[in-house]
Amino acid sequence: MTVCQTRHPEGTMLPPQLNSERERILESALAHIPSHGWTERSLRIATIDAGFEESMARRAFPRGVNDLIDTYLSKADDSMLLELQKCSLNNMPVRDRIRTAVRLRLEQSNDQREAIRRLIALQCTPQHIGSAILALHQTVDKIWRAAGDKSADFNFYTKRALLAGVYGATTLFWLDDRSAGHSETWQFLDCRINDVMRLQKARSKYEHQLKHVDSTAGKYFRRLAALI
Repeated sequence: MTVCQTRHPEGTMLPPQLNSERERILESALAHIPSHGWTERSLRIATIDAGFEESMARRAFPRGVNDLIDTYLSKADDSMLLELQKCSLNNMPVRDRIRTAVRLRLEQSNDQREAIRRLIALQCTPQHIGSAILALHQTVDKIWRAAGDKSADFNFYTKRALLAGVYGATTLFWLDDRSAGHSETWQFLDCRINDVMRLQKARSKYEHQLKHVDSTAGKYFRRLAALI
């Protein structure tokens, strides 16, 4: 397993000396979450099953289940990035880089679909929606960076917003997909990426036309001002 050093929302690091304990507890928790959800009960049982005193749960995860969730999502992102290093992304068109990353992220979680289903249900509650949005942003940001994106203007935000929609919709489809090899999910993903590409083309065309209109309007008003 990769070592995870998960950050709290305020930016502080979880106790680094307990990385190993945190990994073992998380692995054990994933066996209980399908039955008990992302709850303090799952965390408590997992801690004991991992061979620790119950007090270790709070030492390793100071914010309880919130830290357990952050660690799980951070580990999943890190595993995706590690595997992507084995892919020849630089030889792919951007759309294929994104497709490869999203597919890999989901395939690596194939044995945890019920845990993810329960996590999404929890993230939809008011007290978790903020951290859910932050986690989704972190995932899509890592995907874009792995794909070579270096944008620093408004495109930085639009790219991540569009990918968040693609990633979220594809995840929900994937959770209920029973097709062989999840082939229907990958077709769905292709369609969503195609939709985004068409939207981007339309947006680029609109921006070009808008610049032309702005230029024409500017000339008109400059001439009008000269006559006054």
